[in-house]
Amino acid sequence: MAVFPSVEEVTKNPAFPTATWQLEPHQSGLLPVAAGRGGPLNINWEVHGDGPVKLILIPGLGFFKTAYQRQTMYFGHMRGSTYSVLIIDNRGMGGSSKPLMRYSTSEMAQDILEVANHLGWTSPRQLHVCGISMGGMIAQELACAAPERVSSLSLISTAAKIENTTTFTENMVNRITMLLPKSPDRSIQYAARAIFPPAYLAEPDGAVVPDESVPRCKIPAGGYGKFRNNYERFAAQEITKQQDKEAFTKKGFLLQLIAAGWHHKSPAQLKELGDKIGRERILVLHGTADKMISTPHGRKLIEYLHPSQGLIVEGLGHAPINERTEWFNELLESRCSLGEKLSGR
Repeated sequence: MAVFPSVEEVTKNPAFPTATWQLEPHQSGLLPVAAGRGGPLNINWEVHGDGPVKLILIPGLGFFKTAYQRQTMYFGHMRGSTYSVLIIDNRGMGGSSKPLMRYSTSEMAQDILEVANHLGWTSPRQLHVCGISMGGMIAQELACAAPERVSSLSLISTAAKIENTTTFTENMVNRITMLLPKSPDRSIQYAARAIFPPAYLAEPDGAVVPDESVPRCKIPAGGYGKFRNNYERFAAQEITKQQDKEAFTKKGFLLQLIAAGWHHKSPAQLKELGDKIGRERILVLHGTADKMISTPHGRKLIEYLHPSQGLIVEGLGHAPINERTEWFNELLESRCSLGEKLSGR
């Protein structure tokens, strides 16, 4: 088993202050939503790019909108004349409100639709919706609530509902391990091993960092640094997130965890979703090395939705947005292009 550097060692790396990229949005704000739905509460949002193709990237459990910084740079900055990319902090995380109340994936989807309405993204078949993990659950709910507005739907490393696909003993050990208090080092290492395959974590840092060629990106003195390996980059981003005690709270994390745990879409609901959106517009992607949401969840989504593109990728972990960035970006770009073509644009 690989020996990973400690939190202290990672924070001393000269690249550590540059782990989060300073990508300047074209628009941003804090929108009050959920009036009449237990609110109002504020959703922190940004739009990168000013192009006609409207792409929404929905983050997973416990992650900020910056989790998509590689996609934000690719679509909203390098291709910002083609795409407008909406990224948000789901309720409970980042700059969004963290009210003490019951969260659900359907309510979080309504939050995003209110932001889209605020932006004027209300035309038929206008929204390209991509969600990973819990974000994929929210994407399902968004698509169910407004199928006529969806141009393409990309469901990444997610599930119709969380089920036990292991033995009883394995399931109990996993649950207890997840809930046990951990030191920062153990917590980050546990998350890294659940999200990524071991070989990926040990490989040299594969991130293509911004430089002067990236429009609307502030370049720090000395440029954006590289880490020794992929684990260090993930750890640096996790440490940066968890050091912000206002943006990342245990309360917000647990409330999101409840939302993900209670998410449920029946086979009949997913069949109806496929009928209304059009299966040619849907992608389901899951990896065989995903230890966060096991592969059978992805297989069931494919079975229930019958998407035009259902991919079970050998050796892929939970976060292809990081693990296979170039491939994933090109895949998502092709889904957007298909959606636009099907919509006659």
